[in-house]
Amino acid sequence: MTSQRLKSLGLLAPLLACMLGLFLSLWNPLPLQVARNTVFDQFQRWQPRTYTGSQVRIISIDEESIQRLGQWPWPRSVMADLTQRLQSASPSAIAFDLLFTEGDRTAPRAMVELWRAPAPLRELLGQLPDHDTQFAQALGQGKVALGFAVNQAMDITGSSALANPFDKPVLQTIKAPIVAIGESALNYVHSFSQSVAAIPQLQSPAEGSGALAFIPDSDGVVRRVPVLVRVGDQLLPTLAAEALRIQQGAKNYVTRTAATHGVGLEDVRIGQLLVPTTEKGEVWLHYSPAQAERYIPAWQVLAGQVPASALGNKILFVGATAQGLMDLRFSALGKILPGVEVHAQLIEQVLSGASLQRPSWAFALESVGLVITAAGIGWIALVSPAIISFCAFAVVLMAIWAAAWWAFSAQGLLLDAVLPSLAVALSFVLASIVHHLVVEKRQDWIRQAFSRYVSPNLVAHLVDHPGALELGGKRQQCSFVFTDLAGFTGLMEKMDAADAVTVLNVYLDRMIAIAFSHQGTLDRVVGDAVAIMFSAPLEQPDHQRRALACALEMHQFASDYEKEMQARGINFCETRIGVHTGEVIVGNFGGAAIFDYRALGDPVNTASRLEAANKRLGTLVCVSEATLAGCLGAAVRPVGRLLLPGKTQALRVFEPLLDSSWSAEDVTAYKKAFELVQLENPAARIAFEDLRRRHPKDALVKLHADRLAAGEVGDLIVMAQK
Repeated sequence: MTSQRLKSLGLLAPLLACMLGLFLSLWNPLPLQVARNTVFDQFQRWQPRTYTGSQVRIISIDEESIQRLGQWPWPRSVMADLTQRLQSASPSAIAFDLLFTEGDRTAPRAMVELWRAPAPLRELLGQLPDHDTQFAQALGQGKVALGFAVNQAMDITGSSALANPFDKPVLQTIKAPIVAIGESALNYVHSFSQSVAAIPQLQSPAEGSGALAFIPDSDGVVRRVPVLVRVGDQLLPTLAAEALRIQQGAKNYVTRTAATHGVGLEDVRIGQLLVPTTEKGEVWLHYSPAQAERYIPAWQVLAGQVPASALGNKILFVGATAQGLMDLRFSALGKILPGVEVHAQLIEQVLSGASLQRPSWAFALESVGLVITAAGIGWIALVSPAIISFCAFAVVLMAIWAAAWWAFSAQGLLLDAVLPSLAVALSFVLASIVHHLVVEKRQDWIRQAFSRYVSPNLVAHLVDHPGALELGGKRQQCSFVFTDLAGFTGLMEKMDAADAVTVLNVYLDRMIAIAFSHQGTLDRVVGDAVAIMFSAPLEQPDHQRRALACALEMHQFASDYEKEMQARGINFCETRIGVHTGEVIVGNFGGAAIFDYRALGDPVNTASRLEAANKRLGTLVCVSEATLAGCLGAAVRPVGRLLLPGKTQALRVFEPLLDSSWSAEDVTAYKKAFELVQLENPAARIAFEDLRRRHPKDALVKLHADRLAAGEVGDLIVMAQK
C-alpha cells in the first residue's frame, strides 16, 4: 500500500467513527436505548434520590386491609367513610389511584335488582342510603382528585399504557384549564384515543380528575411519567399533576414550549411549582429507596388508629398495593413497586426540587462531544506513539464517564456516555492501525487557509472541500441579514473607550453566535454593523426561513441587551435589522496575498438599505417580500412599497409582529386599514387614526397616519436618504 493511500485511509478512520456515531445517534436503535437506559438506571442505584420525610403518604389497599374489610372492590359506603376520615385530618390533597367507572353493585338498590326481592323488601331496601350518593357527598367536601383510564390503542409513541377495559367509556370533566405559552402542547404529549372516567355522580363533585397513564420503556421499566396527556383533541392532566394542583390551590396549568418550532414542551407550571419536562411533557423519575413510612394501611385509617398529624398537610394517594390487584410496575432501581407509589415518588421529587432531566440540548451536546472526542482520539492515535495514544484514549473514556456521572450526581442531568464511548473506541482502533500517518505540510496549509475565514460552516466546508480555496465565484440564490446600532457613534463619544469596546464586543459576539446557530455565514463586521448571508458556501433550501429566524432572534437578544445595559446606566442603542433575498455571486475575491469569501450583487445593497430604512419608518426589523416567499405562515404586517435610493422599482416590505401588546384583532384591523391605503380609499385615514388612538406609541401606525394626514395616498414610500 502506497504512503498516499495509507494516508487517506488513516484520515478516514476518525471521520468514519464520527459518522457512524452520529448515524446511530439519529437512528437511536433499540439496543442503544437499552444500553443508555441501563446506565441511567445504574446511576440511580448508585445514587438514589434521598428521602427526606416526604409530604406524600400512600393510603394502601394492601392484603391485610382486604383481609380485614373484605374482598375488593369495597362498597362505596366504605370509600365514603375512608374519604371523610382522611378529610378530617386536613390533608393538602387526596388522590384516588382507582377507577370508579360503574355504579356500586353492593348498594341496596343494586342488590334489590339482583335478588329480585318481593315488593315489601324492595321498598324497605330502597329507603336505605345509596352508597354512591354517600361517596359523592364525601368527595364534595373538597380537595379530592379521581383517576381516569386512557386507551393505549392510539398512543403515538408506540409505548404501552394503562389499557381501557370498558366498551362504553365515560368522558371525564375538565377541572382546570391548561394555558399555553407559545405553541400548544397537544402535538407533543402522548396521545390516546379514549378515556374512561368515574361515573358522573362521582366525577362532578370531585375537585380534580387526572389520567392514570404510565409510559414504560421497551423493557417495562417506568422511567418517565407524563404530566399531561392528549385524549382525542383534549389536553388533560395526569393524576399526579391534579394532586399538585389541588395542593397548590391552583386554578389552571401553564405550559411552555421551546422557542424553536417543533422541539416540544419545556415545562409545566402548577401554581408556584415549575415542573421541567421532556419534549413530550414527561418527568424523568429519580427513585428513592423503599420507605415503610410512605405507606399507611387503609384499614388503620378506617379503624381510627392513624393520628391526624400523620395525614395533615400531606398529599394522600389512595391506591391498591396488594399483589393480587396486579397494579405493579418496574422501577429504575430494579425493584417492583405498586403503581400508586410511582405517582407518590413523582410528587415527592417535584416538591423537593430534586429534578432529574434529559434536557432538549442533550442530543446536541452529546453529538458535539462525540465528534470532538472521537475525532480527537483518532488524530492523537494517528500522530502519536502507541503508549501516548492509549493513555489519551483511557483518559478520554474516563473523562466521558466522569462527566456523565457528575452531570447526574451534581446537576440531575441524564447525559449519554455509551455512544460517545463507542465512537471513541472505534476511532482509536481504526486510527491505531495506521498511526504513522502525519501530513505536516497539509496541516500547515489548512491552518493558513482557516486564518482567512471566521464562520464555522465555512471552516467545515473547506475541510471537506479543500478545492474551494480558489479565486472566483458562482451565481447563487442567497438571503442576507444586515444589522446596525442606531447612534452608536454618539454613544462612543460619551463613554470611556475601554468600556465602549467591552460593551460592543459582548454585543457582537452574541450577535455572531446567533447567526452561527442558524448556520449563517459571516459576510463582514464593520464597526458595530454585522452582515450575515445564508445559503453560502453550502446551499440551504430553507435559507429564507433561516434568515428570518436569525433576524428575530437577533432582535430579541438586542432588545434584552439594551435593557440590561440601561439597567447598568449605559444608554445603549437600538438595533435595526434588514432582511432581503436575491441572486448574487458568491466566492473568493481578492488577490494572491489575501482573499475574502463574500457575496457581490444588488441584493446585498438592498438588504443594507432596508436596515437603514428602519430609521425613516420607525421600525426595527424590515423584511422584503422576496424573503417572506420562503417563510410561509410568518407573523408579519405590511409596511408598504419602498422606493429605495437609486432604485426605479419599489420593493414590498414587511415588519415582523414584535409587539406583544397587539392582539389578533388589532393585527386584523391594521391589515384592513392597510388594504384601504393600497386602494387609495379615503377611509384609510380614519382607520389609521383609530389605530393611533389605540396604539399611540406604534411608529409604523404613526407613519401611515401622518402620511395620510399630509395628503399622501397609496402605499408607495419614497426613501430620500440612505
